[in-house]
Amino acid sequence: MNGGLLLLHGLAGGRLAWAPLRARLPEDLPVWSPELPWSAGEGPRWDHRADPVRILADAMTASASGGVPDVVVAHSYAANVLLTLLADRTRPRPSAVVLVAPFYRASEQDFTWPEMTRYMDGFLPLIDEGLRLGSAGRLSGEVRESMATRVRDRLGPYGWIRFFDAYLRTPFLDTAALDLPVLIVGGEQDPAARPQDARALAAALPDCRLELLPSCGHNAMIEHPDRFAVIVREFLARFVPRIRKQPEPI
Repeated sequence: MNGGLLLLHGLAGGRLAWAPLRARLPEDLPVWSPELPWSAGEGPRWDHRADPVRILADAMTASASGGVPDVVVAHSYAANVLLTLLADRTRPRPSAVVLVAPFYRASEQDFTWPEMTRYMDGFLPLIDEGLRLGSAGRLSGEVRESMATRVRDRLGPYGWIRFFDAYLRTPFLDTAALDLPVLIVGGEQDPAARPQDARALAAALPDCRLELLPSCGHNAMIEHPDRFAVIVREFLARFVPRIRKQPEPI
């Protein structure tokens, strides 16, 4: 381990989503939050040739100078790509991971045509919600809608299909291989990564703690930054020496 914390944003997100958490971590803790190819601003780089698992593997080694971080925190789509990466026991692993709003279903029978349609129709509103939270309400509904449409169109059908393909594969995930400590943080009101998804994944993992926040949607780190930071710091303290030495924020 080379120490530190790696923060991975979800589809149509960006590194700024982690700003509230970073502000609540020790200043001397090495923290990396790369802008990934599926970010809101990197759409043109997202195409059918990109291997998302390789992208995260490279991000891990780049962040820790050839090693791996102590802990990786991943949101939404990145959480699912990370699960696929870590299910490969031959790859270097962090000490623990935090999954924020992961997607999971235990059976392929849980996926239906109406469900696929619901997620496709819900993609634009989910981007809009992220923009609303990230801008702290400073953008009007009309401006947000225009920006959300541009983000969706930059990501394109390939971006959305990559997300749903990762979701469709979750019933076949080798959860037994994911035998490292995992913290799942979800929202009780999340319309996309449903709370029942979080409960099912937590039950399937060998060593998992689940925290579902009430009155919270898909972006817990922005919607409830103080509560989210306390939960994450408490978990990180088991694995990151710098956090163990720091008092909890008041």
